[in-house]
Amino acid sequence: MKQFGLDRRTFKIFLIGYIVIALGGAFLLSFKQTHNGDLDFLDAFFMSTSAVSLSGLLVKNTATDFTLLGQLIILALVQIGGLGYMGIGLFVYILIRKKVGFSGKNLLKESLLYPTMDGLFKFFKKVLLFIVGIEIIGGILLTLRFALDMDFKQALYFGFFHSISAFNNSGFSIFETSLMDYKFDLAINLIITSLVIIGGLGYFVLIEVYFFQRKRLQNISLHTRVVLLATLILILFSTIVTFCFEYSNETSIGSFSLIDKLLNSYFIAVNYRTSGFNMIDISSLKDASLFFGALFMVIGGAPGGTAGGMKLTTLVVLLLYAYWSIREGRVRIFGYEISQEIISKAFVIAIGSAVYIVVCAILLSLMETEYPFIALLFETSSAFATTGLSVGDGGNLSLCATFNDFSKSIIIIMMISGRIGVFAFFLSVFSQDKKGIHLQYPQGRINL
Repeated sequence: MKQFGLDRRTFKIFLIGYIVIALGGAFLLSFKQTHNGDLDFLDAFFMSTSAVSLSGLLVKNTATDFTLLGQLIILALVQIGGLGYMGIGLFVYILIRKKVGFSGKNLLKESLLYPTMDGLFKFFKKVLLFIVGIEIIGGILLTLRFALDMDFKQALYFGFFHSISAFNNSGFSIFETSLMDYKFDLAINLIITSLVIIGGLGYFVLIEVYFFQRKRLQNISLHTRVVLLATLILILFSTIVTFCFEYSNETSIGSFSLIDKLLNSYFIAVNYRTSGFNMIDISSLKDASLFFGALFMVIGGAPGGTAGGMKLTTLVVLLLYAYWSIREGRVRIFGYEISQEIISKAFVIAIGSAVYIVVCAILLSLMETEYPFIALLFETSSAFATTGLSVGDGGNLSLCATFNDFSKSIIIIMMISGRIGVFAFFLSVFSQDKKGIHLQYPQGRINL
């Protein structure tokens, strides 16, 4: 059965697939050769889920609590999560020249948010080339910078680990304190944020921009225009708000020079878009900044890429609907009208996301009574948006590292649902009302 043109069975397979991969990752991380010290299965499952969902929330420190093998397993899970497990599976199918059936093609189409079956495999191959190319370029640039501080072999590993992590918007770092030692480094700031932004645009947008720039495409689609414009506006807006809120805060950026204040405000703004790297201690931010950050994380990046959240296109559609409702005109942008189906879907996603986050935050506040609500709301939003930013546990780990097992389980569920999307999650969990499809009900009126 379909709703809003989407197949519930497809999303159930997505959900089960991510859970199975996360469990497989947890099983691998449970081996003694992958970690230092004790690691119970729930924490291994948490770390595996955080990696495959591209969240970056930590209950164990990636740099110190995992061996080289464990770090590589986490990195592999990040790469699988970024492309989508169906993408990895179909890549293997292509290599061994096996024929892919309709259901497999449909899963890939939904995973990449590609509009049709036509040219699907060509698009998928281009996506693979783009991912490898961008991650290699990012890895080389970061290696050259890290080589100034460490030997070349270590710089090579650190460079490519952080390139893959940044492009996939995961926020995993093998520096013990993330990127806090580079808070004044222009090169690291610009390379990491560029990778985060590019990964958050979505594969469809990247391919279109590339073809348009090479003059192999006459016009870019409405989706690409909206994503590019909304991304620019939201990053600028978030940078300005963070800069203004934290300008005189001595515990965060208040003591920095003007250039470094702008640089770190920009870094925070970009990483609110579902990547959890941090150059300053997030717990040092004012409550106003944390609340704003929670809202901005929920918006997330663009669909069809490595970003989480309810997606910025959802916000754009809702704002357009509000604007044109006041103007009493058809909902449109750039000369195109937005269909009622898209508007309805945007409302479901926005309301579902808001209710979901609030309910989970309240549940956490009832169980983790020692923490202020703003910190729990920030953690909940970070998990749902697969961001990974956290006010921390007072050390190098996320706040959820101190949670009880039930609270950790809530965060795990939020990370998985945030990766496949709240709309897809609801479709996969709730059954369809088949009776309501065939019955005709009288129209009623509710005054607003």
